[in-house]
Amino acid sequence: MSRISVRGFAVASATAVTTVGAVVGVASGSTPAADDNNFEAAAADTTLLADIPAGQQAQVQTASLTQQADAQASAADAAAKKSAEETARIQAAKDAKSKKQAAEDKLEAERKAKDDAERASRDSVRDATSFSAQGSYSVADVQAMARQMIPADQFQCFSNIVNHESSWNYQASNPSSGAYGLVQALPGSKMSSAGADWQTNPATQIKWGLSYMDGRYGSPCGAWSFWQANNWY
Repeated sequence: MSRISVRGFAVASATAVTTVGAVVGVASGSTPAADDNNFEAAAADTTLLADIPAGQQAQVQTASLTQQADAQASAADAAAKKSAEETARIQAAKDAKSKKQAAEDKLEAERKAKDDAERASRDSVRDATSFSAQGSYSVADVQAMARQMIPADQFQCFSNIVNHESSWNYQASNPSSGAYGLVQALPGSKMSSAGADWQTNPATQIKWGLSYMDGRYGSPCGAWSFWQANNWY
């Protein structure tokens, strides 16, 4: 019977040592080595035993190659899993960065839109001197002036105060205190800083009242908030 040595095959394939020793033991009738975990001892045993019969060589090689293939497949799976996890981590970081940037861009766009609206409102405001003087003014006339002189987002607050103080009567006078005009300046002569015609021109009174509210409360709405809490401003 033809025999083929497995000395080189057993030494080269660490994963097949136990299988080779077992096959040799069966073929020779001997008992397998006690320590199957010792590679060098197993390899020595296989090289001293009789060669594996040719008919069993293919079986031994197949078992060894299967073990090697399983080990390689397991290593490949582990590497693929690690790579997938790293890719997912990187993508998650990119997504988080993109969301943060999108949120910042949205806030910036909203801020810019608000600034543009306020700028447009300020640009549309007319100065008191741009109105032609009249002998008298109706409530509608005075309110129309105020709408053109006061920023749109502040008009309602200004109007609330004027409603309470003078009901839009630019000649309203408080004989006991000396308060005068639309915004009841006290004394009324304070409004001369906005124009000499403060007693007869509602535009001059509006100009002074707006300046007073901005200077003391930051805006007509700031003045209105104070007025609501104190019934004066």
